[in-house]
Amino acid sequence: MFTTKNYRDKEGARTVIGGELLILPGAKVTGLAAEFQADSEATTILGLVSDHNQLLAALRAAGLMESDDEHS
Repeated sequence: MFTTKNYRDKEGARTVIGGELLILPGAKVTGLAAEFQADSEATTILGLVSDHNQLLAALRAAGLMESDDEHS
C-alpha cells in the first residue's frame, strides 16, 4: 500500500503538501503578500522591540505566520 504525501483534494480546490516543498533559486511564489513594512529607524532597544512586534503582527495578519491562538 502507498500513501501519497502531496495531493489535490477531490474538488481540486486545495493542494495538500505533506512532504517537502522545494523552491529553487529564481522561482517566484505569488499570492503571499504582506502589507508594506518600512525599515526600522529605531534608536533605542524599546523602539526596535516595537518595530519588531509590528513586523510580527503584519506577518500574522497576512497569514504568513501562525497567531498565538493557532499555535496553542
